[in-house]
Amino acid sequence: MRLLKTALVAGALAVLSVTTIAAYAQDTKIGFIVKQPEEPWFQDEWKFADQAAKEKGFTLVKIGAEDGEKLMSAIDNLGAQGAQGFIVCTPDVKLGPGIVAKAAANNLKLMTVDDRLVGADGKALEDVPHMGISATKIGEAVGQAIVDEMKARGWKAEEVGAIRVSYDQLPTAVDRVEGAISVLKANGFKAENIFDAPQAKTDTEAALNAATVVLNAHADIKKWVSFGLNDEAVLGAVRAAESVGIPADGMIGVGIGGADSAINEFKKPTATGFVGTVIISPKRHGYETALNMYDWVANNKEPEKLILTSGALAKRDDYQKVRQGLGIQ
Repeated sequence: MRLLKTALVAGALAVLSVTTIAAYAQDTKIGFIVKQPEEPWFQDEWKFADQAAKEKGFTLVKIGAEDGEKLMSAIDNLGAQGAQGFIVCTPDVKLGPGIVAKAAANNLKLMTVDDRLVGADGKALEDVPHMGISATKIGEAVGQAIVDEMKARGWKAEEVGAIRVSYDQLPTAVDRVEGAISVLKANGFKAENIFDAPQAKTDTEAALNAATVVLNAHADIKKWVSFGLNDEAVLGAVRAAESVGIPADGMIGVGIGGADSAINEFKKPTATGFVGTVIISPKRHGYETALNMYDWVANNKEPEKLILTSGALAKRDDYQKVRQGLGIQ
């Protein structure tokens, strides 16, 4: 009889423990704020973060904040909702000190993704856990892919122009393009043949407008390569080349991200000047950051201060295999 009572008590405690954990998970609320919610990359991050929320049973609050005012309001909103923490890709990394202060005021744990916060001195806020991309190495991978394609086509570096689709307000954008340039120069590319095409926004239309100016100013150059912050930047340059009559075999564009826009380009019946993309996995950036934040809130296990992810080159003939290897499909 005593053994039976002991077993019943143990069983009741086990059920109570599981129930308590489940209840705690349901009470856990985590925000995921992104700067451009309409972009495929951020949509994918949210999708994978949703997977983590369903697995662990917590509530994920997805918020788009395209400017600093909306971001600060979003943090206050999360605090008012009773959230315990949030992940953010800020519209402006220089808002770092303000974001940290606002998070503290609302008693929210803070983790950044994609773009790392900087202080007033321009240096990274290393105390804030961050998952980002090794921007320079990914840029170097882009540069190497361009060099390899030039060699395959028999192009001579001195005859080729390069469009640097730039968005220098963002440090990671600078690191990516400079990584690509370093490889091009190491392989005989002339610095005077690299032309800057500053874009007003990080979308295809802005890149198209910027690249068109460069192409029209250097109409004597018939062979071009292009690189930039993301797939949209390079697709803009490819569209610009098409608009001024440069054929597909006269352009080598390599993007970054592996967004739907890049995949749709590969699916076209005829190859274009967009020859490849270095795919970075939104799964880690969405799913893993959400899990890390949950573990921090639920188990007081703080994430690593810096986690850097890498990418893999995908081209028209192998993008499906590469995506599968990165857990995207």
